[in-house]
Amino acid sequence: MPAESRSTPRILDGVRVAIPLAPSPILFGISFGVLAEAAGMSAAAAVVMSASTFSGAAQFASVSVLDAGGTLAAAIAAAVFLSARYIAISVTVASIFPGGRLRRLLGAQLIVDESWALAGRSGRFEWPILAGAGLLFYVLWVASTALGTVLGGVIDDPNALGLDAAFAALFLALAVPYFREARARQAAALAAVITLVLTPVSPAGVPIVAAATACLLGLRR
Repeated sequence: MPAESRSTPRILDGVRVAIPLAPSPILFGISFGVLAEAAGMSAAAAVVMSASTFSGAAQFASVSVLDAGGTLAAAIAAAVFLSARYIAISVTVASIFPGGRLRRLLGAQLIVDESWALAGRSGRFEWPILAGAGLLFYVLWVASTALGTVLGGVIDDPNALGLDAAFAALFLALAVPYFREARARQAAALAAVITLVLTPVSPAGVPIVAAATACLLGLRR
């Protein structure tokens, strides 16, 4: 009980530090709902996908494949490809998860790029911050997806909102606090080189997966 009472305020801290980033899952969730509706996916299916997948890049990729006439297998492969970076990300925070295997498995679903970045801002990863941020983003993501399916008939072109540029700006802002250490700057530079080299010659998703492995350099001491 004492440990639980100490962790509760910290989880609320995680929610608070994530609030400035709240527009991101709201806008992207609405856009996903709009795109899913345009691709012929039912509102229920889009919401269930957001609730069970909770990965914007993977969901956008799979729905885009379906919208372009691709097969279900291709859509699933695109989603898996883009989510593979979470293997490297999860390795960096595996040691902070409390409880048994089931609790750790459920808690791991709160790992997204934003919650992972916020949890490590102090120089060491903190579980309550990751959990609080992840919970807020999850609720906003699912709710905004539902809203997007409703607005699907009003917003015809999600890309017209400029969300492609917003994605890049968001992740750059998340990365800046990590550039204080030389090792982090080296990992970022390596990731950039990998991405630039692979983007013109590899299928979509491969550069992200390959570049994400650069974060494993942070495990070296």
